[in-house]
Amino acid sequence: MPKTAIFKHRDFRIFIIARFFMVLAINIQATIVGWQIYDLTGNILDLGIVGLVEAIPSILVSLYAGHLADMKERRAIILVCLFGLFLCSLSLLLLASKLNFLLVEYSATPIFLIILVSGIARGFISPAIFSFVTQLVPRDMYPHSAAWMGTSFQAGAVIGPALGGLLYGWMGIEAAYALDCFCIGLPLFLFFLISPRPLLEKKLREPLVQSLKAGLRFVWSNEIMLGAMALDMFAVLFGGAIALLPVFAKDILHVGSEGLGLLRSAPSLGALLMAYLLTIKPPLQNSGKILLLSVFGFGICMFVFGLSHWFWISYFALFFSGLFDSVSVVVRSTIMQTMTPEEMRGRVSAINKIFIGSSNEIGAFESGVSAKFLGPIGSVLFGACMTIVIVAFSTFWIPKLRNLELKDHL
Repeated sequence: MPKTAIFKHRDFRIFIIARFFMVLAINIQATIVGWQIYDLTGNILDLGIVGLVEAIPSILVSLYAGHLADMKERRAIILVCLFGLFLCSLSLLLLASKLNFLLVEYSATPIFLIILVSGIARGFISPAIFSFVTQLVPRDMYPHSAAWMGTSFQAGAVIGPALGGLLYGWMGIEAAYALDCFCIGLPLFLFFLISPRPLLEKKLREPLVQSLKAGLRFVWSNEIMLGAMALDMFAVLFGGAIALLPVFAKDILHVGSEGLGLLRSAPSLGALLMAYLLTIKPPLQNSGKILLLSVFGFGICMFVFGLSHWFWISYFALFFSGLFDSVSVVVRSTIMQTMTPEEMRGRVSAINKIFIGSSNEIGAFESGVSAKFLGPIGSVLFGACMTIVIVAFSTFWIPKLRNLELKDHL
């Protein structure tokens, strides 16, 4: 099947463009917020707290959000969440301009409160997005949709940090936040152009607790899915260094907000390249071994990054970490798409959000705390070593994951 055949589906084309701008906005905002908070407080722990105040509400609502995505029309959920995210971006813009006196009086607290609200919106939107995309394409295109989802995500994650950092450095924080507002407002418009997709089966409303238990039992009983989620969760939890990039950019590599934007975009640039290659040849054979090797490679890259004091070595270590991480993302996404029944997609996606999505934010907090005690370099090296240990454990203790062949599940 040609890699572009999936774009014959009009609504999928609009969906991918909308998703790109969503990710672009999220990464522009994350870059600005990280630099702004570190500039305001100078406290390395505050960089971890940003992740924590977003992760906690996201985790708290995720299971209910998954239940909702299996009960309600998913496009409607996405539209409500996008409107909430737009209001959060607009609030950050006003806080940086008209309401700047609040930052003078309360330091970073108003920013934390806005990020907390955006965490709630992101907790609800993730299960709806994952569940909705499978309604836009036929089953035989799931591996390609997963690869293109990864490509659009990484494209936004490449351009967003670089654009946010450069605009912040050249034109100031207000211009950067204004661009963030535009980039999250555009998907809100685009999703109105996509036809609603009612759920395939009108079933009796399942009690909330029973519904959540069914989703948890399904994931717990699937060794491959549970293993893939757990592997990525621990790798992201310990192995990431994104939250500490403002410290590396300012105090170790001495490259300013422009350099921070480039560093933040480096993993996504590598991931974008790999995600595009995977649209041509998805990892359908030896999938489990490829997954484990890719997470191992990610850990090695982060170890090199932790040791580096040279900007370009650090940049390319992050670039290759993204390249390896993209393989892991596409394999895990394809596992979820092919092994999850339609009526459970929302709940399974919510559990994945708790495993993977929130581990980014909790990982940011872990990085901030460990950096407080070990220093930023020690924190990154510790996380890289933990990632490698986790891969070794998974290789020997989860044989079904190691022997996975995705071609057998299509």
